[in-house]
Order: sequence, then C-alpha cells, then structure tokens
Amino acid sequence: MKRVDETIVSIITLLSDFGSKDPYVAEMKAVILSIHPQARIVDITHEIEKFNIRMGAFVLASATPYFPEGTIHVAVVDPGVGTKRRPITVETKRSFYVGPDNGLLMLAAQKEGVDHVYHVNNPKYMLSRVSRTFHGRDIFAPVAAHLAKRNPPSKFGPEIQDYALPEFVKPHVREDELFGEVLHIDDFGNIVSNISAGDLEKMDIREGCSLRVRFNAKALTLKLCSAYGEVAAKAPLAIIGSSDFLEVSINKGNASRVFKAKIGDSLRVSLASSHIV
Repeated sequence: MKRVDETIVSIITLLSDFGSKDPYVAEMKAVILSIHPQARIVDITHEIEKFNIRMGAFVLASATPYFPEGTIHVAVVDPGVGTKRRPITVETKRSFYVGPDNGLLMLAAQKEGVDHVYHVNNPKYMLSRVSRTFHGRDIFAPVAAHLAKRNPPSKFGPEIQDYALPEFVKPHVREDELFGEVLHIDDFGNIVSNISAGDLEKMDIREGCSLRVRFNAKALTLKLCSAYGEVAAKAPLAIIGSSDFLEVSINKGNASRVFKAKIGDSLRVSLASSHIV
C-alpha cells in the first residue's frame, strides 16, 4: 500500500446514481464515520443517470485527478448488484477505487495507472449483514473506511487479473482512423467522446487540424479548436474539453440536439486532407 500521511488517506469521495431524496447516501456516510470518525467525505455527485455506467465512469475520471494523492474514491452505479459481479478495490499509482466490477472504476483508474485489483470477499471488512441490494452501504463504504485506516487492500481479498474492462474505456485504431464512442453529453449539449488528447497526439492530430468525424451516418469536417469562440456562433467545432477528451460542440449551441447524438453512439475520427486556416 502507498505510504502517505494520515490526512491524505482519510479523504473519501462518493459518486453514485442514488440521488438526494432517499437515505442511501447518508447511510453510506454513517457507515464510514462509524468505522473511521476522522474520515473527510467529499461528494462528487449522486446525480448520475440511473444505471448509466458510462456517465458515472466519465464523471469519476473527470473529477479524480484533482484530489490529493492517496484519496479513496467510492463509486456506485451498480445495475448488477446481487448478481455474480464482484466487488473490487483498485490500487493505482496515486489513488484507490472501491466499487463494482462493471467497468465503472476503470476509466479513471487506467488514466492513473493500475497497480493492483483485488476481489473484495473478506467478511471482516464488510458489515455483519450484507444486503443483496445495497453493497454501497454494506461492502463499499466499510472497505473505504478500513482503507482510510491504513489497512492494505490485499487484506480484503485475492488479487485478480480478469476484471471488467468495457469497450468505452479505450478507443482503438484501424489504419488511419480512431474508433471510439460517445461517453457523455453535458448540460451544454457538448458531445464528449472517449478519445483523449493523447490518442490524437499519437496520430499527429493537433489543434488547428481539420478532422473528419463520422457518427450517426453523418460525416463532418471540423476544426480542432483551442476555444469555442474560434468559430462563428452556431457553427460546429471539435475541441479537447476540460476532462481531456475530444468533444464535438457548437459555439453557443447544442450539438447533441442538432446531431441527435446519444451516449454509446459509435464515433470515428481521422485527420482530414488539409488544415483549416
């Protein structure tokens, strides 16, 4: 386990699709504080769309880089709760992640570099009674609290290599084209892909280039801009957003509405034949 000071390891973040109307989030916090009263709990969000693992993965990966090293991130978007899907703890080069083995954690974890993944199956670090429908309270919250008390994650269960790694975690290259998908649509209607700035750089695609973007049977030629205002109002553009992923946007407009895009849509990106000046 990483050697970090007690102040850092006591930070625990929470992300879920639980919303704020029900007592679920409070119950998780109560469990954490009962085990480790000094824990500092930060809510990332509890407004992830119900069962939307892609959205949860994107929001988690967007927020976690700004927390201190050693932070413990608990994420629960878990339509498979109570089935054979495993509870896991992921140790990366700078953080810990606790949640279901359904891909939710891996976009964020892989950005940081995965060191170890453990299947949580040691009842010593769970509540004495584990509900089949609320692992967030009964497994993930106590595991996070015990991590914050400097228990090494290897105590929670065996290390595994066959953890879920869904397609949205990483785009792939075929010839001169990047194949990805729509990972998120934000409140401005920006269409956020799973293609990172690093993926584009590997193909020698940089700001100022002209991109060919294909999705929903549409083929767009877009300038890869550094700011939305580089194109006229209501004009489309491509941009690397604040989360370091490629976005298709419309300056002062709603790209998802105009292009009828939705989360999970396939998306292909290549370098167009010429630069846009």
